[in-house]
Amino acid sequence: MTARPVLGIICCTRDVGGVPAQTVLDRYVRAALRFSDAAGLLVPALPELMRADEVAPRLDGLLLTGSPSNVSPAHYDPMIEDADGPFDPGRDRMVFDLVEAMTRAGKPVFGICRGFQELNVAFGGTLRRDMSAHPDLLAHHAPADVGYDAMFAHGHDVTLREGGALAQALGRTQATVNSVHFQGVDRLGDGLTVEARAPDGVVEAFSGTRHGAPVLAVQWHPEWDTDQHPDSQAFFGLMGRVLRGGPLGV
Repeated sequence: MTARPVLGIICCTRDVGGVPAQTVLDRYVRAALRFSDAAGLLVPALPELMRADEVAPRLDGLLLTGSPSNVSPAHYDPMIEDADGPFDPGRDRMVFDLVEAMTRAGKPVFGICRGFQELNVAFGGTLRRDMSAHPDLLAHHAPADVGYDAMFAHGHDVTLREGGALAQALGRTQATVNSVHFQGVDRLGDGLTVEARAPDGVVEAFSGTRHGAPVLAVQWHPEWDTDQHPDSQAFFGLMGRVLRGGPLGV
């Protein structure tokens, strides 16, 4: 039997019943492994106990998941003093080290939500923190008082770049996505190409390369209810192709 590629999936540092824990929500793992047809390894956000360059050789690719925590503004604008948390400094440090180690090894990195934001910062970009409240933008997050299912039912259309990786994977240039984020791209990172935009112009997906390694990230959540959404399945299918050494585009 041919061995499948091994996808590293980053953990978050969370409080579980008052006890620190390294966690990944089950839906990220199940969707990524099933629809990318990959094996998986969880990567702890414990940079004080392990180095990124010890992990990268054991992985064929890396997935940076969403999270309740935000990237610390210290990584993109140290002048910000009023940023909303929670923060996860261990994940910040491990992710930025992993992105460098993985891409230097020529291995792909994928991002979802916080992972999308982390990759933008890793490429020298910045984030804005008003995606749910700015009068010139769509509401990119549901009202705070709605339930979990209703939160992920909140969404909008996106326009996919003609000829881009996502447009080719989905077979069209329009899609509808969920929208569950308070932060997003302000200045796009160096060398990144926009793959999708919301009707208000907000960047919703990008691709790029570093050291020749491919990078692909989306602001929305394809891991949510993936069984019911062919477009989300196509995103993970594209991940699987890239994990096996295929190109981002056809």
